[in-house]
Amino acid sequence: MKAVVKTDNGYDNMLYMDVNEPDAVADLVKIKIAYSGICGTDLHAFKGEYSSTKPPVILGHEFSGIVTEIGPDVKNIKVGDRVTSETTYTTCGECSMCRSKDYNLCGNRQGIGTQINGSMAEYVVSREESVHVLPENVSLLSAALTEPLACGVHAVIEKGDVKPGEVCVVFGAGAIGQMVAQVAKGCGAIVIMAGLSNDKERFEIAKSCGIDVTVDQMTENLKEIVMSMTDNEGADKCFECSGAVIAANTALELCRRKGTVVQMGVFSKPKAEICTDYILHKEIVYIGSRSQKPSSWVTSLQLLAEEKVNPEKTVKDMVTLENWREGFEKMLRGEGAKGVICIDPALK
Repeated sequence: MKAVVKTDNGYDNMLYMDVNEPDAVADLVKIKIAYSGICGTDLHAFKGEYSSTKPPVILGHEFSGIVTEIGPDVKNIKVGDRVTSETTYTTCGECSMCRSKDYNLCGNRQGIGTQINGSMAEYVVSREESVHVLPENVSLLSAALTEPLACGVHAVIEKGDVKPGEVCVVFGAGAIGQMVAQVAKGCGAIVIMAGLSNDKERFEIAKSCGIDVTVDQMTENLKEIVMSMTDNEGADKCFECSGAVIAANTALELCRRKGTVVQMGVFSKPKAEICTDYILHKEIVYIGSRSQKPSSWVTSLQLLAEEKVNPEKTVKDMVTLENWREGFEKMLRGEGAKGVICIDPALK
């Protein structure tokens, strides 16, 4: 089969090439891929900046498709099912995080598309526990974006506990920011998306999804806007999705007393200068949100089925598997909000 392989560490070192098809053994489910999303971590892997990627490996961990084969130990998934899958391939199964199904925090976890061959290929295999059968009204394209949506669910609902009527500021207009904003809006919040001048196209996507206000921080005063919308109290919840330290500090500044700031973005350096005075004097809850876990997926598919979110709107165009590089280059240039590779357009 054809696949996009990260062949070695360092910049690029990626090839569109022939590899062996995976086999459905034990509890593995073999999936014919319809769509595979291009994640920010895939771009970091391309640039040789993502230490979790262990070449040689097929990239891709956001996907959907049709089950074509199941292993002998599979009990609840059948051939022909329309599915998506969590990114977890294996965990230790013994640590406290595994016992509570916080697989995103298992120190021995192996992930699809990083340590285990991923979805930028004609086929992928995933363990049955990670596979989710799609609701009938959820398209394969939407399903391929369940992973970033689940990251948004984990941050907004499971960590941020957003309530109806709360004012939320989302820093970052990329794919994760878009998902966080949509989930917060689906919870009944008033949502402000903060970005930069080159986010004009992304702001339009957000507005089409019902986001209340978009702010170009290079030409508009975000603080004045937030304070005018909150009787000078500040935002109830802020979500840092850009990975910019200045955005994290702005979030702390604009968060109300006893409010919450959720850190999703990954800073370029492991240590950053954070304005801890805001955390102390305003008694802010500053909390991390890493990836997603099984419960995030259940909620995400429910939101999709109830049409409370529409991740397809973040996709402006797609590329074929053979033209994967074009898709990566568009994302690296910041074009659109979400890059997707259409691997088999015949699948429905």
